[in-house]
Amino acid sequence: MTKTFIIAEAGVNHNGSVELAEKLIDEAKAAGCDAVKFQTFIAENAISKTAKKAEYQKKLTGTEESQLEMIKKLELSFEAFRELKKYCDLREIKFLSTPFDLGSVDFLASLGVECFKVPSGEIVNLPLLRRIASHQKKVILSTGMATLDEVRAAINILQPCETALLHCTTEYPCPYNEVNLRAMQTLKQEFNLEVGYSDHTEGIEVSTAAVAMGAAIIEKHFTLDKNMYGPDHKASANPHELRQMVAAIRHIEQAFGDGEKKPSPGELRNIPVVRKSIFAKRNIKKGDFFSKDNLTTKRPGTGISPMRWDEIIGSVAKKDYLEDELI
Repeated sequence: MTKTFIIAEAGVNHNGSVELAEKLIDEAKAAGCDAVKFQTFIAENAISKTAKKAEYQKKLTGTEESQLEMIKKLELSFEAFRELKKYCDLREIKFLSTPFDLGSVDFLASLGVECFKVPSGEIVNLPLLRRIASHQKKVILSTGMATLDEVRAAINILQPCETALLHCTTEYPCPYNEVNLRAMQTLKQEFNLEVGYSDHTEGIEVSTAAVAMGAAIIEKHFTLDKNMYGPDHKASANPHELRQMVAAIRHIEQAFGDGEKKPSPGELRNIPVVRKSIFAKRNIKKGDFFSKDNLTTKRPGTGISPMRWDEIIGSVAKKDYLEDELI
């Protein structure tokens, strides 16, 4: 059975608190996720003083502060990430984090991360992509806002790395009519790489649908409480929803099967119960000819199959039959 790699995207939903970050790790583990992912950055190295907030950020955090001021509140130190990596190892869940600047790339490499996650916004950041490629680790590349040509260019830069692609719509929350899940299959056909889906929709339906459509990786934002202050909480799953999503995905994986069309073990038990046999429609005497007037089909399917109907019609009864008796 192919197992979907499920990433619980904690992002910056720790609100700058290591304690909250550890609780997010606990919830990701309890939900059955394979990895928990954060965002590593030095705010001043990733965002200019003049950068404006996105519209969804303005709605959720107001307009009094700049994007840099908002993000600075959500920054964790490198030392904090060392502790979080240790905590993930202790809880036996993979630690991942997205780097947003060159120093953060090198720091995460020094932590021994198995994989780099490149967010949609960095897919056209040549210096960052080159730095990531220099470490020659696996890369998961989100493709929100990108054209196929932009995706192709990023893959070429990351060529030393084993790369997987995530279809993504960079909108928070993402409206269902902008998801375009079929684009995930387009990425698979175009690049013949492992593909998955990074989900910014509300609810868990789209993630589960993506798995049914072939996603090998699912990334889902989650939070301890959707009402907390911060730009991403509202568009994130709560712990209950995260558990529901993981359970649904694991059920779908079991439902895939091997593709061979044959009765399942449960069906084999039910065949005698739900299929039919040929029965006497009325009393039949020895020597009578079987006909459509004196035969019928009824459950159970423990006798002669109705598929032999034409063979039985016109033959001679070798014994007496009572009405409703199995032939």
